[in-house]
Amino acid sequence: MAPRGRRTARVSGDERQDAILTTAEALLGERSFDDVSIEELARGAGISRPTFYFYFSSKDEMLLALLDRVISEVEHRVSELPRNFESDPAGAWTRSIGMFVEVFVAHRGVATAAIAARARNDEVRALWSKSMQSWVDFSSDVISSEQARGAAPDGIDAHDLAVSLNLKNERVITAVLNREIPAIAESHALDVLSTIWIRSIYGSVNPGRS
Repeated sequence: MAPRGRRTARVSGDERQDAILTTAEALLGERSFDDVSIEELARGAGISRPTFYFYFSSKDEMLLALLDRVISEVEHRVSELPRNFESDPAGAWTRSIGMFVEVFVAHRGVATAAIAARARNDEVRALWSKSMQSWVDFSSDVISSEQARGAAPDGIDAHDLAVSLNLKNERVITAVLNREIPAIAESHALDVLSTIWIRSIYGSVNPGRS
C-alpha cells in the first residue's frame, strides 16, 4: 500500500478570524482605515472576500473587534499592576498611566482608526465610552481613598477630577498618535501626563515625602 500523504491541518474559524484581525492591524499601521479594502484583508488572511463576511458583516464590525482586543489588553495589564498607592503613590500612578500609553502607542493604527470612527459609529463610540468610564471609576475610587487617608487634599470632587484628568489623557494621547500639531513628543508624553496627574491629585510631585 502506498504511504498516505500528510493531511493538511484544518484552519479553525477562530484562527481565520485572528488572521483577519492581524492583517487589519498590520495594514492600519501603514495607512488609514478608509484606504484598507476588504479584498486586502481577505487576501492577507488567506480567505476569499465572501468568506470575510462569514466572520464580520463589515469593516466597521472588524474595527470594533480590534478595539475590543486593545481595550482588553489595557484592562488585563493594568489589573496586574501593584496597587501600592499608599507606599508609592507617584510610582503607582505613573505605572498605571504608562501601561495605558504603552498599549495604545503599540496599537497606534487601531487607536487612530477607532478615534476617527467614533463620530460615525455608535458601537465604537459606546465601547470607547465604556472603557473610559471604567478608568474614570478606578481613578475616582483611588483619589477618594487618597483624600480619605489625608494623602491628597480635599478640594475638587474626586469624580470630577478623575473625569477631567482622563479626558485630558485622551486628548493628549490622540494628538500624539495622530502626530498632530501641536502635540507633545511621544517620548515625553508619559512624564508630562503622570506629573500633571500627581500634582493635580496631591499638590506635589513627591507625595508622601517631606
